[in-house]
Amino acid sequence: MNSSTARALRATAVALIGAGALSACAPLLVGGAMVGTAMVVTDRRTAATQLEDEVIEVKAKNRIQEALGDKGQISVTSYNRVLLLTGEVPEAADKAAVEQAVGRIENVQSVVNELIVGGFPRSVSQRSNDAFITSKVKASLIDAKDLFSNSIKVVTSSGVVYLMGRVTEREADRATDVARGVGGVQKVVKVFQVISEAELANTAPRPPVKP
Repeated sequence: MNSSTARALRATAVALIGAGALSACAPLLVGGAMVGTAMVVTDRRTAATQLEDEVIEVKAKNRIQEALGDKGQISVTSYNRVLLLTGEVPEAADKAAVEQAVGRIENVQSVVNELIVGGFPRSVSQRSNDAFITSKVKASLIDAKDLFSNSIKVVTSSGVVYLMGRVTEREADRATDVARGVGGVQKVVKVFQVISEAELANTAPRPPVKP
């Protein structure tokens, strides 16, 4: 199997996982290797923080609905209490109102407001393309053996890829380079929380650095 075929298989597998089409505990054969529950234990957030992030996302969606109703098309992603807003809103006042509403949510440490003012809501095909780009970026991160791919959150909106996670400066630069090399990516925005090598050593085992 050549590298392009293997990458395509990985992208498909990641897309299926994201869509919930595969059981969380079932092993998956990708490129000849078994991928199972061991893949998901490299998240560098504590279990409590992961739960907090889920709660933050639910509360943020409710606050946005209360503030704007059906105006705009907004996605929320929380990672380690950093809340990323992507999508489109009609007016600048709407963008400010959304940020103010979600910024008051308990445990939110900061808000990264990437909402586009006056942009047209993405069509179903555009959203599908964003999902496919996300799957390709994740597959490419898996291919990069010097990265813990599951410690990096990938979000795509209108071809712009946002990278989140607790990573070292080396990992941030490496992941950004990998994402930029994926077809269809218009831009890469780093929303990383940079930690030191010492902090990483105390958080999780480190992958080998490529020679």
